[in-house]
Amino acid sequence: MGNLRVALGVGALGLALLLTSGAVLEGQTGQKRPDAPQLAPYVPTPQEVVDRMLRLGQVGKGDVVYDLGCGDGRIPITAAKIYGARGIGVDIDPQRIAEANANARRAGVAHLVTFKLENALTTDVSGATVVTTYLLSASNLKLRPMLTRALKPGTRIVAHNYGFGDWMPEKTETFTDNAKTRRTIYLWTADGIVRP
Repeated sequence: MGNLRVALGVGALGLALLLTSGAVLEGQTGQKRPDAPQLAPYVPTPQEVVDRMLRLGQVGKGDVVYDLGCGDGRIPITAAKIYGARGIGVDIDPQRIAEANANARRAGVAHLVTFKLENALTTDVSGATVVTTYLLSASNLKLRPMLTRALKPGTRIVAHNYGFGDWMPEKTETFTDNAKTRRTIYLWTADGIVRP
């Protein structure tokens, strides 16, 4: 809105230049998928939180870990590197997907992980045995019907800092990380009940 106020102060030519420069800048960083709403700002999950999330989800070699809003891919990459699990990351930002693929190659786990430029609200998660999220509460509520409909009973869901409304978690862990930030992680297990 501040840009619009500035542009109005410089007239129609200024507005055209401002809008054009904004489009160029957006084009340089890559377009987010237009069919996918942003469910949370990009805030990387600290590695110690990633480690605790995967432990809480009891990730093992036979698991397929889906990370919705995967960012730079650290959750699927860690699941592959530490546990030998397969990982699938979903994000709407092509820059994050490119970073995630580069990080997987650097970590030597590109053969175990896949990153998809998709809408987390419509992606097919039916093959997951573990789903992780670090999205806002309102976004988790939007995901809840899809997750509870698509996931097989027994699939674990681990969320960082934000729950799924009135769906009570089975386990909750609260701790202070190395940066002295209070963190909470939650665990649910899909039970075949669809929750709107």
